[in-house]
Amino acid sequence: MKLLDDLIATLKGNSMIREVYSCAFWTAVVSKNCGLSSTFRGDHPHHGMVREAGALRGKPALEIARYAQSDNLLEASIGMAAVNSLIDVDEARCVTENALDMLMARGQGKNIAVVGHFPWVPKLKDVARELWVLEQRPRDDDFPAAAADKFLPQADVVAITGTSFINHTLERLLALSQDSFIILVGPTSPLSPLLFDWGVDVISGAIVDEPESVIRSISEGAIFRQVRGVRLVNMVKERQR
Repeated sequence: MKLLDDLIATLKGNSMIREVYSCAFWTAVVSKNCGLSSTFRGDHPHHGMVREAGALRGKPALEIARYAQSDNLLEASIGMAAVNSLIDVDEARCVTENALDMLMARGQGKNIAVVGHFPWVPKLKDVARELWVLEQRPRDDDFPAAAADKFLPQADVVAITGTSFINHTLERLLALSQDSFIILVGPTSPLSPLLFDWGVDVISGAIVDEPESVIRSISEGAIFRQVRGVRLVNMVKERQR
């Protein structure tokens, strides 16, 4: 997990955890900022225990950010939200173009691979020469995640869900996509320039502008399009291929 180690090493300051919300679909951690992550739990009916649950408030945020390295998916979800809570996003490096528009422009007439079944996937069929969607739980025309070895090296453009940080698959996916234009997509994605050193070209992530609105939404079971007080942004590598 060298990528996670390197990412955590870039986090600065001595911010403390103010709040942790582990909700149905989204996890929020409030420290220096409010950071989001998808909530993963695993497939077992009895989930692994989160270390020191009920006593995370007041702990150093950097300590909780290291939960991202855990094999316990719920801990890793909390850890990624803590990581995102410690990042001060350089909005000067961000653009307003959304991830789908970038994918459609870059993928016109080319092979596109998407890791994660996003709602906008069907729109890519209109522009791609070939479209491969890889999913842990395949549906419709999806391919199983294990097919990444076959399809990612053939892709010209690759979109990877930020939740690959949580299940610790991102490094392998990036290695398989090293000759592609890579977009990391979703609110779990850390808006950190470090990812550009690992081959990512665009980070499509989220900035929480109104923590109270976000926390109210996710606490009431909101899926992302229902969440209020959050803004999607795209951080772009200075020199794209």
